[in-house]
Amino acid sequence: MAYEKELVAAKKAASLAARLCQKVQKALLQSDVQSKSDKSPVTVADYGSQAVVSLVLERELTSEPFSLVAEEDSADLRKDGSEDLLERITKLVNDTLASENLSKPVDSTLSTDDLLRAIDCGTSEGGPNGRHWVLDPIDGTKGFLRGDQYAVALGLLEEGKVVLGVLACPNLPLTSIAGNKNSSSSSDKKGCLFYATIGSGTYMQPLDSNSDPVRVYVSSVENPEEASFFESFEGAHSLHDLSSSIANKLGVKAPPVRIDSQAKYGALSRGDGAIYLRFPHKGYREKIWDHVAGAIVVTEAGGIVTDAGGKPLDFSKGKYLDLDTGIIVANEKLMPLLLKAVRDSIAEQEKASSL
Repeated sequence: MAYEKELVAAKKAASLAARLCQKVQKALLQSDVQSKSDKSPVTVADYGSQAVVSLVLERELTSEPFSLVAEEDSADLRKDGSEDLLERITKLVNDTLASENLSKPVDSTLSTDDLLRAIDCGTSEGGPNGRHWVLDPIDGTKGFLRGDQYAVALGLLEEGKVVLGVLACPNLPLTSIAGNKNSSSSSDKKGCLFYATIGSGTYMQPLDSNSDPVRVYVSSVENPEEASFFESFEGAHSLHDLSSSIANKLGVKAPPVRIDSQAKYGALSRGDGAIYLRFPHKGYREKIWDHVAGAIVVTEAGGIVTDAGGKPLDFSKGKYLDLDTGIIVANEKLMPLLLKAVRDSIAEQEKASSL
């Protein structure tokens, strides 16, 4: 299989990072301080996750130049007054790495300087040439703080094209979230690892075990009335009224399923829903790390991911995606109907706003 070595490293990196995040989220949810304005737990997990992924990829793939496009840099951790936070993250990363057998083991305990260097490996700009790993260390920070859905999302670009993607979704049930539970044996178990490499399909396995992976496929629904659709949990992330208009035009009967993060892409890849709509507010620029891993996970499962104009997403332009209005995801049968409903709804909104 192409990219086998890279996939093994990516799965290990994302799984370890997810383990770190789970530890932080568990402590957060057990603490008395439930103030959602306290962002320190997600800060610890965000930086810790990025450091773990960076260190694992570098250690597992020693023979090649390493470029990582990621959400965080260490500037805030280098400021005066951040020493305690930096120590806390460093300890968490050391504890996490010590729990795993790496191909090239950690020679000694990481210092705070080692941690800062690892985080700053993620400052690549990406682009159309060469190989670039792309990471969102915690996609869905608000979901993380609520104890809900989030994902560690890691992808690989080669010459501007996505060739590999891994989504670690610690809180996503192993069985469908669409209401048609078909496996009572694992209905309460959570933690999914989705992965895909170009031309090889999409697979899912439990995050916390070495169980055999299962190949997954997007929904085969052809009638839009029977389709369910996903959208962002947070209204600030997507225009829910536009999504509602599109759903009405399609005749969708089911209410939207609103979940955080690229866990949506994972759930779509196994057929939990049939459509994903994301329409950010005007002026918002999508970042590649919010979609690289999820896009290949869905496309290798038989889905289509485009912007609102029907063009494929172009990840070769650096850190940002230049899009027509938003992102839409569906299977091949539904996509033509969906694109028409999107165009009509956007035209209606533009006409209404100009009156």
